[in-house]
Amino acid sequence: MTTLALDRPAPPRHISPGKGVQHALSLAWRGILKIRKNPEQLADVTLMPIVFLVIFVYLFGGALSGSTDAYLQMVVPGIIVMNILQACLTVGVQLNTDVTKGVFDRFRSMPIARSAPLIGAVLADVVRYVVCLAVLMIVATIMGYRIATSPGEFAVAILLALAFGLSFCWGSVFVGMLMKTPGSAQALMFVFIMPLTFGSNVFVQTNTMPGWLRAWADISPVSLMANALRGLMNGGPVAGPLAGALAWMAGAVVVFFPLATWAYRRRV
Repeated sequence: MTTLALDRPAPPRHISPGKGVQHALSLAWRGILKIRKNPEQLADVTLMPIVFLVIFVYLFGGALSGSTDAYLQMVVPGIIVMNILQACLTVGVQLNTDVTKGVFDRFRSMPIARSAPLIGAVLADVVRYVVCLAVLMIVATIMGYRIATSPGEFAVAILLALAFGLSFCWGSVFVGMLMKTPGSAQALMFVFIMPLTFGSNVFVQTNTMPGWLRAWADISPVSLMANALRGLMNGGPVAGPLAGALAWMAGAVVVFFPLATWAYRRRV
């Protein structure tokens, strides 16, 4: 047995970028298969959009906009941003779970790129974003929402929403790799996500807010992306809010991608 262990080939020290991409895609497919076998993992991105739409449109829509139809047109793009941002929480929690359960110990023994499990998890998370957007748009259409712009503009809006999620998911990865347990990672991320989403123009116009809150809500990444999607889906100005949203997205990647990579390498 000792001879066999000594004769076993060691994992290669250098893995080419092409092989690294293949490894990441293989592990992304692993994540997708986990979703197929355990569809309850999609509960947050399938049920939460429905819950938020029904509660805010039918309970508060008439009071806030005069009619539920008018409020539905205003709130759907904002809820897209809100739910995509909340969907980002899962990748950090799942990575933390894999680390604490010893899955990454197995990965370390395999001849794969060290970054492949991280990149694969992020790529697999895109499936969750797509499911979230599909469910939200189907339910919103049934409730009476109608896109007032061209199919091309709507496609751009969907791509921007996906890019928004991918940009901010690195913050989730960073927190997930710092915390010792999945529960603590999820709790800490909710502390930041909930004020960020509710302190915006997703549900109400900022001109009804106190001055200190309006000053933040007007420049919030959630508000700016919501306004950009409203322009692309309902009609209206796009360039201004889109420029601000893209700046926030770039800043999130610049700040959190290195931090997430550092925390990941430190943990695994």
